[in-house]
Amino acid sequence: RMPSCLLRLIRVVLSHKPWALFTLIFVFVSFAYIKLYLGIWEDPESRVPTYGSSAEISCAHSVPSPLNITRGPSPSAGNVFFVETSEQTTPSYLFSCSVESAARTHPASRVMVLMRGLAKKNTSLPKHWAFSLLSCFPNVEIQPLDLTELFSGTPLKRWFMWPLRHWEPYFLPVLSDACRIVLMWKFGGIYLDTDFIVLRNLQNLTNALGIQDYDVLNGAFLSFKPKHKFMKLCIQDFVQEYNGWVWGHQGPELLTRVFKKWCPIRTIRSMRCRGVRALAQEVVYPIPWQEWKKLFEAVNASEFHKLLKNTYAVHIWNKLSHGAKLEIPSQALLAQLYSQFCPATYAKMKHD
Repeated sequence: RMPSCLLRLIRVVLSHKPWALFTLIFVFVSFAYIKLYLGIWEDPESRVPTYGSSAEISCAHSVPSPLNITRGPSPSAGNVFFVETSEQTTPSYLFSCSVESAARTHPASRVMVLMRGLAKKNTSLPKHWAFSLLSCFPNVEIQPLDLTELFSGTPLKRWFMWPLRHWEPYFLPVLSDACRIVLMWKFGGIYLDTDFIVLRNLQNLTNALGIQDYDVLNGAFLSFKPKHKFMKLCIQDFVQEYNGWVWGHQGPELLTRVFKKWCPIRTIRSMRCRGVRALAQEVVYPIPWQEWKKLFEAVNASEFHKLLKNTYAVHIWNKLSHGAKLEIPSQALLAQLYSQFCPATYAKMKHD
């Protein structure tokens, strides 16, 4: 739906008033500038250095045999999904670590990496060290993201096909929000953003999502059975309450709205409600987004264990933290997470 303010502006311009035409031109130029500025910030991983991009990785060195993943995934285990909605095909260290850590902690699951930038008919992956490394894991599959096919059969197909959709200021984040709820609705399993480091198996966290901070849920981690009614309500809310001009309206705010109606409650807390769990903050968001700098502070072994003793995965808040300098090796919390939970990626970081 076109905002009412734009409709009013167009009506004024059509009345042939010169000052209104000037205003419209000014608004258009301003919008284009904002779009360009936000586009820079919406995909921070694309600016992370990817040294040795074409380097081949030795699987025997990167993926030791004791991992117990030689047999590959089991059809009975749910999938773990990662989605890259931008066109970039040069995964960062954090992207690689996210997928590697999920593959190591979910040896019986297929870890599906869906990337919009991959050619649909080309079976070979781009030459990049991250693809080479991740291909060493027999349970990792990297495939093109076909958005038309993904949204088919859902109310989001019509939303996605609207011609002016790509002009919205937060299109990529909103597109990511759409993909995750449709994946959970159609296929079920686990969805993770590409800035998570997974510490342990997530399969027992079924029909669950995490509390980001007080009274706010976040969709960076989702785990649901296929065709779950909660996800159906999320898809309906996405379309009925759509507003692509407000940051988070289709993401954390949507999940929070739906959960409060689902229960119904006024304030969200760690709880199980009608079969859906709101997980305590420490489970998948142990570092609040307001305190993301703690990821780059040194911690000793005792502090490390105490902080993460009840944690299944750590969200790195890459939108905020991508520009911070990380010393490798070091005792920084993030460096220790890399070292312990994605050692192959960590070895590449040290080499570079």
